[in-house]
Amino acid sequence: MRTVEELLANNSAWAEAVTTQDPYFFQRLTGQQTPAYLWIGCSDSRVPATQLVGLLPGEMFVHRNVANIVAHTDFNCLSVLQYAVEVLQVDHIIVCGHYRCGGIHAALHSHHLGLIDNWLQHVQDVRRKHASRLAACGDTDEEERRLSELNVIEQVVNVSQTTIVQKAWLRGQQLTVYGWIYGVEDGLLRDLQIRVSGLENLDEQYTRAVELVR
Repeated sequence: MRTVEELLANNSAWAEAVTTQDPYFFQRLTGQQTPAYLWIGCSDSRVPATQLVGLLPGEMFVHRNVANIVAHTDFNCLSVLQYAVEVLQVDHIIVCGHYRCGGIHAALHSHHLGLIDNWLQHVQDVRRKHASRLAACGDTDEEERRLSELNVIEQVVNVSQTTIVQKAWLRGQQLTVYGWIYGVEDGLLRDLQIRVSGLENLDEQYTRAVELVR
């Protein structure tokens, strides 16, 4: 394990390397951030949002929590969403889950971990909603992967149903919500084939994406 002193040294080396490559990089960052993307992902340390998609600091606004949940009572997530949509005027919202997620695993197997059990009830709601589809899986590993995918799809719906996103669409703002999933075993992102750009295509996109989970 690296010491915190090593982390600070790494930061100095990184800042020096960036400045050598682009002397005005940090000067530009001190201006105004204008990201085109909002990333809503899991807190898992194996899933570094900007690094996965090759973006630089300032190019993506990020919110992360355990199991990439968008709950309509979570004012932390909603505040990030509002700022991204109304102030930063992002064009794309990406909800990204990942395979081998500890939160998904715990919810699927009803493990008791403490306070977080209450948070993971949101995932268990997804599990109950799609119980028959999950029951058809061949083994628990497959069931966990399918639940990870279904959880992303449900969170895309939750984002799309917030008053923040609905009002943006009503005023004509161009905004699309996507559902992706990341494989920690191979480093690849997979499109779950749900892209919502307005309430009129939400049901169709949701139904199709769920049907593709198999």
